[in-house]
Amino acid sequence: MSTYTLPETVDLEEMKASFKQHGYAVARGLFSEAEVKEIKTTFTKIAENGPIPGYFEPFSKEESKGDPLKEFPRIVHPHRFDAVSKKYLVHTGVMTCLKELMQDDLLAANCMFYYKPPGSKGQAMHQDNFYLLVEPQTCVAAWTAIDDADPENGGMYLVADTAEEEIVCPKEANAAESFTTHFIPTPKGKKAVPCIMKSGDTLFFNGSSIHGSGPNRSKDRFRRSFICHYVPKSTKRISKHYLPLLTPEGEDVMIDANESGGPCGSTWKGGQH
Repeated sequence: MSTYTLPETVDLEEMKASFKQHGYAVARGLFSEAEVKEIKTTFTKIAENGPIPGYFEPFSKEESKGDPLKEFPRIVHPHRFDAVSKKYLVHTGVMTCLKELMQDDLLAANCMFYYKPPGSKGQAMHQDNFYLLVEPQTCVAAWTAIDDADPENGGMYLVADTAEEEIVCPKEANAAESFTTHFIPTPKGKKAVPCIMKSGDTLFFNGSSIHGSGPNRSKDRFRRSFICHYVPKSTKRISKHYLPLLTPEGEDVMIDANESGGPCGSTWKGGQH
């Protein structure tokens, strides 16, 4: 039986200390060049061969009217139709890191793929567990850079030390900057800092951590990313949009659907992140 060894670039003890203190940690080079290439090739083919009703429904260049995110919309739950996505949702390196960071066994909730071509809007600051509605604990995201990511091409921003913040009902985002409508203000005394990442790096952060991204202001650089969410095995409820969950072996698991409106009350019925 083969055993898995984390890449030498991944300092698990440093990650655990950062995650415990700040609510986030980065695994440098967690995905190999070959794995990054396979993910990039898979989603390039999906973009070329789409649409996939219910998952990937791009507009033509003419129909998009200059909005690159209509030509290259994000894909939510690609693991439900694509074997490569499902394989990397339960990537052994990610699961190895998560088990140490969460100090628990875990289940996979979903994955997403963002193309984010040049000229794309960003995503306003938000908290993931507002959408996942995980109870009684929270979710953890694994955000893997498929392209190098920095402020110029719309890389991630993270507000450190917000892992213990309450999940709150969002305000209205700036439609000129964000393709999503929800916005969480940065708490007083804290600051959003850029996460500079190389392709193959994975950023882990919990469901309360406030994060987002700016527009892709580059002229010719995509900012592709493969993003997954995970929950403790002890999770009792989650938004229905994330069911079924997956075991590390890729088997479906059903738990109760969370029907609450979360911090927005009964008017919010839950939705996909």
